[in-house]
Amino acid sequence: MSHRVRAVATAALLSLAFAGCSGGSSTGAVASVNGQDISRADYDAKLEAGPQGKAVLTQLVQGALIDQYAKDNHVDISDADVDKKIDEYKSKYPAGQFDSILKSQNLTMDDVRKIVRQQLTVTKAVDANVKVSDADIKAYLDKNHATLDTPEQVQAKHILVADLATANKVEAELKGGADFAAEAKKYSTDPSSKDKGGDLGFFGKGQMVPSFQAAAFSQPIGVVGPPVKSPFGYHIIVVEAKKPKTVATLANSGDKIKAQLMQTQEQQQIPQFLAGLRSKANIQIFDDKLKDALPPAPPAPATTPATTPAASAAPSAAPSK
Repeated sequence: MSHRVRAVATAALLSLAFAGCSGGSSTGAVASVNGQDISRADYDAKLEAGPQGKAVLTQLVQGALIDQYAKDNHVDISDADVDKKIDEYKSKYPAGQFDSILKSQNLTMDDVRKIVRQQLTVTKAVDANVKVSDADIKAYLDKNHATLDTPEQVQAKHILVADLATANKVEAELKGGADFAAEAKKYSTDPSSKDKGGDLGFFGKGQMVPSFQAAAFSQPIGVVGPPVKSPFGYHIIVVEAKKPKTVATLANSGDKIKAQLMQTQEQQQIPQFLAGLRSKANIQIFDDKLKDALPPAPPAPATTPATTPAASAAPSAAPSK
């Protein structure tokens, strides 16, 4: 799973894991409809008997098992490591979006730190059993050049207009020293790029229409090109950078491959680790409405070393990544 997906999973599943921890009175009414109260007892009964209530209990049990494992095995996750992982998640979003997601899920940073600490606890346990050899890395590289090799790419910006006369005008203004971003905002009809200075990012062959591709891959860097006609109109193109085709090797891709293979092994071992915790635990459910919340504990793995498999992106919320 990519880091971005992990971050999304963390935010979404944390809300489930901590749904039962919200404040408020355990008695009285939760709402009133035209003067008719909806009681806390009725609300709680529906929540507990439904799938969400049972899922919350499952996740809280799993979180407790992980916390107990950490204590029993002296697994110490530093605050610095927790904050580093949270910063990693945040970096996958535009500024402020991660915090907005947490707010929408009624989560605090203390909630996030708790779940990330559990994640790192289980990751630390799993990684002791994850083994990736040089031979494994080479075998993966040999089989996956199609996805690991990088084709030739260019980074370009453009201004799209409807007619040649406007295109010629924009070209002349740019060559006369006009700011490209300002011209794009003023003239471009491409809604996806006009407010980003016309930037299209990096792209490879086959991603653009033929006339645009031919111009972008042939123009020198930094030069305002002549208008290029396409089915969308006329483009004024400036190439920002070029990347040559690269072939994946052990030197330039080995670390990436190793990380991917390790993650795959973690994904396989996490359920075994959590099953081992469940199989050894004495779990009692006192609420009759939640008696069937936990599925029967799976059999423990054949061997469960003291340091074993790791956590998902949200270990107290899901048994897999």
